Amino acid sequence: MQFFHWYTPDDGSLWNTIKDEAPKLAAMGINAIWLPPAYKGADGIHSHGYDVYDLYDLGEFDQKGTVRTRYGTRQEYIDAIKAIHDAGMQAYVDVVANHLMGGDEVEKITVRKVNEENRNEFISDPIKVKAYTKFTFPGRKGAHSDFVWDHQCFTGIDHVKDSKEEGIFTIQNEYGEGWEDVVDTEKGNYDYLMGADIEFRNPAVREEFRRWGEWYYNAVKYDGFRLDAVKHITPDFFNEWLDQMREYTGRELFAVGEYWAPGQLDLLLKYIDATNGKMSLFDASLHHNFYDASLAGKDYDLTTIFDGSLVAEKPFLAVTVVGNHDTQPLQALEAPVDYWFKPIAYSLILLREHGYPCVFYPDLYGAKYTDKNKEGEDTEIELVPVEGLELLISARDKHAFGQQRDYFDHPNCIGWTREGDEEHTGCAVVISNGEEGNKHMEIGKRYAGKGFKDITGKREEEIVIDEEGWGDFLCGAGSVSVWVVAE
Repeated sequence: MQFFHWYTPDDGSLWNTIKDEAPKLAAMGINAIWLPPAYKGADGIHSHGYDVYDLYDLGEFDQKGTVRTRYGTRQEYIDAIKAIHDAGMQAYVDVVANHLMGGDEVEKITVRKVNEENRNEFISDPIKVKAYTKFTFPGRKGAHSDFVWDHQCFTGIDHVKDSKEEGIFTIQNEYGEGWEDVVDTEKGNYDYLMGADIEFRNPAVREEFRRWGEWYYNAVKYDGFRLDAVKHITPDFFNEWLDQMREYTGRELFAVGEYWAPGQLDLLLKYIDATNGKMSLFDASLHHNFYDASLAGKDYDLTTIFDGSLVAEKPFLAVTVVGNHDTQPLQALEAPVDYWFKPIAYSLILLREHGYPCVFYPDLYGAKYTDKNKEGEDTEIELVPVEGLELLISARDKHAFGQQRDYFDHPNCIGWTREGDEEHTGCAVVISNGEEGNKHMEIGKRYAGKGFKDITGKREEEIVIDEEGWGDFLCGAGSVSVWVVAE
């Protein structure tokens, strides 16, 4: 579960909330919690953590106008992870390795301006500028690490001091005048995203990240990583760093990268090859299929719902989602799945054999917030909890086991069965994006003569399985029904 969203309050309450909720989530069937970036950001108390300032400040030092972070103090963070572990779940930490922001001191450096649409093209001669490329962390006073970041640690910036000239500038240092090699060729080279872009060709930088990863593990005992903005970072760094962290901890340490490229499965596969399968990726294409299907209604062919998805191509490296903090309303990659389709989408990621599903906080708890829309107008958003989501999570935990049989044979009504195993009874799932639907499906002779009920409560009938292990399973219009053995 992603236990946050973009508008999580900045009142310092999140870590304590997680501590309180951990037992309930584990009992529901959640196995791992993805936590937001826990370190101090340039925007201080208002930072979401993605504007990284100090990776070693987990809410411990008076920096950027605050000791605690948006989410709480270091001790509260440690206590939250302990509660996660005590409940039998894993904790995945958000690693933002692409950039730093909010530098402490100005350096005079040499840069060249690039064409923003083709970053491989220089549009200026080398020029001397002043920029905030020195990070000394005076509030921390060398605690945990005495490493000082300077312009040799960065490939580029987008802001120079005492100048009205805006744009993207490559930093001319001993590691080259251009960008690092990345998989994505969008904008010529998409190494640069924001802030002071980190230079991984500098061995001192890679060594500092190794030290930080070990320090972080000793501090909180994380179980895995969500890796931010991997399309903007050379795969060579993660290949080395993930090996180092797994060797140091003696654990496999799950890792999922955020390479958001809907409809561009070829890029995800290229990145998986470049990282030798060392990390999973979020299935951005499947999310976009859900988004399109939710808007098209009965005009969407459900038999194609997995077309072009990562889970169809690399099922064991796909983390499947219905939404996240970037796709929620009023955010940069806004593409919210329409409410009526969310139970369908969650059944497609929670109750099938392949993919590692991730539940988004507002879909379980709801959320209410106000922000500017694209026209600059204040807009109030209310996200209500997805109907029946707890039941679907629980059904995954109890019934989504064993052989899977698919019945993707009608554009408006699809279904599948899971036969179960020695320890779990199975389930049958029927989905319609049009009128009421039914599917004649095999679930196994072990259920001959047994009655099945719809745990969503949408259907009141009891389905009896025939002696050959088949049944006629139903669902309502525009909905999903999940059938399990009636107790």
